Amino acid sequence: MRQRSLVILTSVLTTGALTLTACGSRDDSGDKSSGSKTEIIIGVDAPLTGQNSATGLGIQGGVQIAVDDANKNNTVPGVTFKVQALDDKAIPASGQQNATALVNNDKVLGVVGPLNSGVATQMQQVFAKANLVEVSPSNTAPELTQGKNWQTAKSRPFKTYFRTATTDALQGGFAAEYATSTLKKKNVFVVDDKQTYGAGLAKLFKAGFTKGGGKVAGEDHVNTGDTDFSALVTKIKNSKADLVYYGGQYDESEKLTKQLKDGGVKVPLFGGDGMFSDTYIQTAGKTSEGDLVTSVGQPVDSLPSAADFIKKYKASGLKGDYGTYGGYSYDAATAIIKAIANVVKDGKVPDDARAKIVDEVQKTKFEGIAGPVSFDEYGDTTNKQLTVYQVVGGKWKAVKSGTFNG
Repeated sequence: MRQRSLVILTSVLTTGALTLTACGSRDDSGDKSSGSKTEIIIGVDAPLTGQNSATGLGIQGGVQIAVDDANKNNTVPGVTFKVQALDDKAIPASGQQNATALVNNDKVLGVVGPLNSGVATQMQQVFAKANLVEVSPSNTAPELTQGKNWQTAKSRPFKTYFRTATTDALQGGFAAEYATSTLKKKNVFVVDDKQTYGAGLAKLFKAGFTKGGGKVAGEDHVNTGDTDFSALVTKIKNSKADLVYYGGQYDESEKLTKQLKDGGVKVPLFGGDGMFSDTYIQTAGKTSEGDLVTSVGQPVDSLPSAADFIKKYKASGLKGDYGTYGGYSYDAATAIIKAIANVVKDGKVPDDARAKIVDEVQKTKFEGIAGPVSFDEYGDTTNKQLTVYQVVGGKWKAVKSGTFNG
């Protein structure tokens, strides 16, 4: 996913938000101390408060467990890893400031995040100029890896950017195919939040839905932060649509679905991974029953490889929703840590460590807790697995997993 591009505030938040660990500094030999070990920081950028914070905190928690495991297992001899998590509040300008702060800390050798695709657009160049690797567990906008003209001429904009989540180019089509082939829906009303992620995903769903023989009964847009959807509900009701597709986040869609059902529109709301959160069900209550989402990968709770991670997450007291991107965050951090292990020997950090780590991440290949981890020539994950979930009995239930080839 994901993107939330809120109006840029006149006074941008400072970058010191929510730092999990204090930062020391390496001495000239590269060996500063946590005891006799060199301290290396894995940065995290995500919305840790406000909009999207449930999933943002899940990203932070996934990285924290990966770092704890690396330290416990002495994955990189001579190194102690710590996490520095910065809150972008889902605001692109704050993400850019956070990227600058992370770049300026020479102990940061890799960053996991951001959550939102719109925030990523303001961070990529900052990291690229500093040769600092960035691995997002959740960004899905195709242009981040394949360029603005990705549909006709793919071109990778930044070699430092990678992601463990597959793109909307697949997610939108996967959802449309399910809507037409399995749900047998004929008329869809398409709504989006006008942001990079939401608008892009809605456009791709619409294209796939019409290609599959469906018709678009109507289209409209909302603003992030909207709470009153009465006019939109009337439009949807009058359109006679048998499905509503929403491109955006759970913050608005959880209110939209309630107002739809309360207004007599008894059709499912279908969305992307931006809606896939327990918070959606908690807020919408019984009106969410039957609603659907697509999300990247397979349900982490169903994967034996993730059982230990889930046990640790639940026991740790970490906040947030690990189910959406926690596993992908763990794997993103692990990819960075494994790359560092190939560059940093006996706690000695070479001057060109950041650039070398980028090269090592590109060569990544291992079995992660959420699936196989490797990257293609664009920095995209080679794991194309997707899942459709439906609210059944007040919980998200996986109803179809598979891949989409267009």
